[in-house]
Amino acid sequence: MTLRKERDSLGEIEVPSDKYYGAQTQRSFENFKIGVERFPRQFIRAYGIVKKAVAIVNHSHGFLDDDIQDAIDKAADEVINGELDSHFPLVVWQTGSGTQTNMNFNEVIANRAIEMMGGTIGSKTPVHPNDHVNMSQSTNDTFPTAINISAVECINSNLIPNLKNLRHALNKKSEEYMKIIKLGRTHLQDATPLSLGQEFSGYVSAINHGLKRLENALESCYELPIGGTAVGTGINTFDGFDEHVSKEISQITGLPFRVASNKFEALGTHDSMVELSGTLKVISSSLFKIANDIRWLSSGPRSGIGELILPANEPGSSIMPGKINPTQCEALTMVCLQVIGNDSAITIAGASGNFELNVFRPLISYNILQSIQLLADSSKSFTNNAILGLKPNLKRIQKNLHDSLMLVTALNPFIGYDKASEVAKKAYAEDITLREAIIKLNYLTGEEFDRLVKPEEMIYPKKK
Repeated sequence: MTLRKERDSLGEIEVPSDKYYGAQTQRSFENFKIGVERFPRQFIRAYGIVKKAVAIVNHSHGFLDDDIQDAIDKAADEVINGELDSHFPLVVWQTGSGTQTNMNFNEVIANRAIEMMGGTIGSKTPVHPNDHVNMSQSTNDTFPTAINISAVECINSNLIPNLKNLRHALNKKSEEYMKIIKLGRTHLQDATPLSLGQEFSGYVSAINHGLKRLENALESCYELPIGGTAVGTGINTFDGFDEHVSKEISQITGLPFRVASNKFEALGTHDSMVELSGTLKVISSSLFKIANDIRWLSSGPRSGIGELILPANEPGSSIMPGKINPTQCEALTMVCLQVIGNDSAITIAGASGNFELNVFRPLISYNILQSIQLLADSSKSFTNNAILGLKPNLKRIQKNLHDSLMLVTALNPFIGYDKASEVAKKAYAEDITLREAIIKLNYLTGEEFDRLVKPEEMIYPKKK
């Protein structure tokens, strides 16, 4: 490996010659050999957008020369498009403000711009990482701006579409299954009937509520702290800088970003991310319930509930031939638990800001983006590999329904709760049907029982 020398305020340090990053990135790379977690593509893209937007605004107000702005703009585009991802090696577990990561972007963009302009990489001329690429900025306002941009983009481009597709698939099943009457269950015990379609309509509604919650949570995420610089005052910027940059970011992304209503709050807390993470936790709770229900309903195939048949995507056992497991349900529930865990970390991190700065930003950015990505990917996988191929086991559904003792509930208005309870207990104790039990007790004839106990009429309120 060939090396070149770069310099920062601490002196000279050797940097790989084939990398665009510089001294501060190298020091962080050497000082924080902690874990393997690195900032994802979405975050790198977002930081490139910030640097591009700021350079455009600084140039438009006469603070950057044409050729320097043009080179920074082109280098930032390469960052945005993923052409320079190998030049961002830093781990998440570093300084809590993310200063080294901001400098990583400044150095990469500066050196690439220098190369485009025919200069010597590492010379800091004609493009300086601090004076030009970081002009009018601080890590303290660019890093949280990049968090918001990356989270919002990922939700709009990935999570929301995949949740909508899952909702659509579940809704189709709900409509398809609406006339299939099945046994309800409460406390994991037999309950009164409902239709399989009604059961699935609950899943559709849960996702609808989740999507609404996402829309509400996104509102605060559109507020950007850019222009606050070090502590929220906007030192080293100019009047209107924040509004111009936010507008430029909106134009680049096509999303309605705006200036934070209070930059002291935006820099000192990450309440918008805490709120967003909490929303992802709620969605995870909903998806966990849906996946777990389907896992239980498909259990068996002979000794479990067995009312649903999942697609056979892969062999389920290395030792038991023919076994098929609910793998998509299991994967989704694991994702949901990870998101819930991420939320706990984000919540504590968000509460731990001191005065004008939160120093848990790398953790917040990594966890929120992981949660979004995992939920988006697992929703898509669950839709395509479980829900679309899901089938009802009509024979088992009918058997479970007609074996249920809770059909006796329909008789409460006619023979009273106490007698109905007696019928159910006798049927259970003697392993006979409700019909047989009520005849033995002389409470109703068989014909009366058949007229009163109709599962298909037990799934809606009685009409007046």
